[in-house]
Amino acid sequence: MDMTIRHIWLTVIVWGASCLAGRPVWAQQSFGAKLQMAPTAAEQPGAPAATATGDEGKLTLRGAIAQALRNNLGAKVAGTQVDEAAGTQQRKESALMPKVTTESYANLQNRNLRAFGFGFAGFPIPLVVGPFSNYDFRFYVDQPVVDLQAYHTYQASKRNQDAAKLTYQDTRDQVIRQVAAYYLDAEAAASEIEAAQFRVTTSEALEKLAQDQHAAGLATGVDVLRSQVQLRRDQQSLLVARQAYQTALLVLQRYMGARPGAPIELAERLEFRPMSPPEIEQAERVALEARADYRSLQTQRVALVEQQKASRARNYPKLSVSGNYGGLGRNLGELPGTGLIQGTLSFTVFDHDRGGEAKEIASRVNRVDAQISDLERGIEQDLRKAMLDLDSAQQQVMVTQAGEDLARSELKLAEDRFRHGVTDNIEVITAQSSLATAQDEHITALARHADARIALARALGATEQIIEGFLGEK
Repeated sequence: MDMTIRHIWLTVIVWGASCLAGRPVWAQQSFGAKLQMAPTAAEQPGAPAATATGDEGKLTLRGAIAQALRNNLGAKVAGTQVDEAAGTQQRKESALMPKVTTESYANLQNRNLRAFGFGFAGFPIPLVVGPFSNYDFRFYVDQPVVDLQAYHTYQASKRNQDAAKLTYQDTRDQVIRQVAAYYLDAEAAASEIEAAQFRVTTSEALEKLAQDQHAAGLATGVDVLRSQVQLRRDQQSLLVARQAYQTALLVLQRYMGARPGAPIELAERLEFRPMSPPEIEQAERVALEARADYRSLQTQRVALVEQQKASRARNYPKLSVSGNYGGLGRNLGELPGTGLIQGTLSFTVFDHDRGGEAKEIASRVNRVDAQISDLERGIEQDLRKAMLDLDSAQQQVMVTQAGEDLARSELKLAEDRFRHGVTDNIEVITAQSSLATAQDEHITALARHADARIALARALGATEQIIEGFLGEK
């Protein structure tokens, strides 16, 4: 298993290099030949190597991921569940270990001899003797020798701890996926501010042009009013974009575990990074090996099988050895050593509860089997959707970029026509609206493509180890 993440990491590096070179890596080498499984972060804890901020003190995506992995409540809760499972394993292990206790007492008592059967005709025996005292200082040792029920219960607890570790890793992968989505939302909101600010600047220039044209007798007052209305619309859009950006930052801070409202500035811009998806069949095989949620369910099933063995072992004989040793005497000055060694073989003849327990565990096994089968289909769905989204978003980016370029050209031509008095500014206002729509569509396409890259990293599994290859250059 140790070789898998190395292969995943190598694949991502080669993949990124090939994409930058314009040659899809998946056309050069097979995905399955490169990706294998490796220990999860629950087995080797650690966040992606990254600093929380960039060179100028701004928050990077890597920094947001690292901070969320440290502070997010879901990750913390999953970590405590691993510790809890470790405690449970230790408790179950104690059933197989020796138990040593000590007991000491000193008493003063008398005895009714007749109650114990003492008494003979013609022999005067007192009814009650005493009082007398004795002292006992003793160690007791119990050691199970053969106890298959306790052994399989212990094995089940070990598997449950492994499952808890995998669940913890899956939680960390989900945290990475979610915090990346929130960061991308904030990036998209920042891009909306830039686009809205550009439109406001353009509208201000066009309003001044309308006033100049009106002063020169080349435009009417309606043209001026149109340009002023458009300016107010763009100013309103800018205010909305700023509010949406601040809201996105609040959501991001909350998920990272940071104080809401603390000063924060993103270090990265929303950019297009082309990426070629892997082959679905090879990616699915790798995902089934790497996905921590899938492996956790499989481990839970192994634990349930051990519980079934423990349930059947309730009717098996159990062998144990026990003993004690200590001083026993009438006074503290005379305590001769006495002891006992005893072997015990016990066998359950009838236990109606075992049948009910067997049904409970069997139903749990069936439930986990159904969950495993459903998750297999869910993993394939996640992969296919991520690849479809990646391909579609990449095409949308190209189309919307071309549409934005055309809209800018349309606005320039309409402005020139209005400047030379060929027409009124209705064409200008229409071109401004077209540009605003094109800009919004391009930003949406960029955000979808970036989110599809992160979604693919999540669908492939081992997200914490391979996420670097999906974030692009630092």
